[in-house]
Amino acid sequence: MNAPSRVWNTLQANRAQRLQRARAALGCALDGKVLPAAHIGDLLHGVLECGDRVCLEGNNQKQADFLGQALARLDPARINGLHMLLSVLALPEHLDVFERGVAARLDFSFSGPQAARVAKLVAAGKLNIGAIHTYLELFARYFVDLAPRVCLVAAEAADRHGNLYTGPNTEDTPAIVEATAFKNGIVIVQANRIMETLPRVDIPGDWVDFVVQSPRPYYIEPLFTRDPAQISEIQVLMAMTAIKGIYAEYQVERLNHGIGFDTAAIELLLPTYATDLGLKGKIARHWALNPHPALIPAIESGFVESVYSFGSELGMEDYVRARPDVFSVGPDGSMRSNRALCQAAGHYACDMFIGSTLQIDLQGNSSTATLGRISGFGGAPNMGADARGRRHASPAWLKAGRQAREGRNAIPRGQKLVVQIVETFREHMQPAFVERLDAWELAEQAGMAIPPVMIYGDDVTHILTEEGIANLLLCRDDDEREQAIRGVAGYTAVGMARDKRMVENLRDRGAIVRPEDIGVDKRLATRDLLAAKSMKDLVRASGGLYQPPKRFRNW
Repeated sequence: MNAPSRVWNTLQANRAQRLQRARAALGCALDGKVLPAAHIGDLLHGVLECGDRVCLEGNNQKQADFLGQALARLDPARINGLHMLLSVLALPEHLDVFERGVAARLDFSFSGPQAARVAKLVAAGKLNIGAIHTYLELFARYFVDLAPRVCLVAAEAADRHGNLYTGPNTEDTPAIVEATAFKNGIVIVQANRIMETLPRVDIPGDWVDFVVQSPRPYYIEPLFTRDPAQISEIQVLMAMTAIKGIYAEYQVERLNHGIGFDTAAIELLLPTYATDLGLKGKIARHWALNPHPALIPAIESGFVESVYSFGSELGMEDYVRARPDVFSVGPDGSMRSNRALCQAAGHYACDMFIGSTLQIDLQGNSSTATLGRISGFGGAPNMGADARGRRHASPAWLKAGRQAREGRNAIPRGQKLVVQIVETFREHMQPAFVERLDAWELAEQAGMAIPPVMIYGDDVTHILTEEGIANLLLCRDDDEREQAIRGVAGYTAVGMARDKRMVENLRDRGAIVRPEDIGVDKRLATRDLLAAKSMKDLVRASGGLYQPPKRFRNW
């Protein structure tokens, strides 16, 4: 007896059913692909099914907030058990869906503003975490085993055919939409404007099913803006040490900076201190980076040659438009960003990542997940990892590789520089250096298979504090790595437990470098070295093109 033939188009058939339900619920309210905002609940109840994988666009900056609020208001008796996919948990409604029982499972990358609430919901059994991903890892799974059945995204503008203009804040939208549309999912978009003719088409209309004009522009956070007035003299000293002890030492030309005042200080010392050292044209020329306002003086001085961005930054639109040689600018004059491609660039095309963390242990493992806060990591594990598949050479990559393999009978290969820059004590005098990461206890509490480590110690090449640099590439065994870390951990309990003789031996070999060892004059480490000392200075440096958000204006 012949077995029944297999049906090969179940996803297509299911999509057709969802569209049919939606059109029946919307009736004549639907104009092409555009529906009024008042009918968003009807649409979501029509297209969603219990247990669906739903990708809600929650980026580092741009948020599909109107759609997120509508999702959180759904009737949990009709729609429940959703499996949410989000890059970033930034808004209350991202977790309201779990509080109300609309959603049950979560795969995500970062939850900074909502980290404490995530921990509470996990403890209460209202939220089950599938995994904490890097951005690239999560995007990749959209195309493999986490294809969304429905995605909810945000655009700057749309036309009635569903064509989208995402503008400078494209971010995650292309990856989300493509993964959904080509697996027969449903794509729903909130747009700030409905236009007859778009400035440019970033996503074609035949990938999009429904568009709603949001009652207000989507929420966007100026995440990468740092006021130079808040940079301390300790951070200036650390920036000087970084420039002379790492950037110049390895001839780092292509790099990514994490978010923070530590790296903002470095950016603001490039046109002054680094230029005085004769490093212009030799270091920090090409960047995978959002358009940080702190980078304006370095761009204006000719230090920075190119920047490819994950997303945009509020207030930088006119400046970026006026500098198309530096940024990726379309024929419409606005920047094109793409988080997935920029993550790939940061992983493979950059020689160095430098960023901060909350805790570092004695092996150099670091994490931003601490007790009571399940924050995730965003893109740091992609940026801060040696790209084992890389094959093209550069001076920085080759030198780091030689140091890592010195004295070993190993085939020559390079290594990415991964730098953790931290002050030994964080806010509220919390030590940055610990014997054991909180991540171990978090893993036990949340039932995770592995502790949520952000950057593994075997990828970290340097740790930089106000005490100096620990060059882990030059450490010959685990004991030396531990003492090198203790040697720059200051007056923390970890630092006070150092073996003083071993630390001095490591210093003699260059595995620990104090600022004075490389000619960094601590007396010069003042705010006078900064190329801009206030937000107003950044505006002046931009020739008036930079327009800071209101909360950064104090004049």
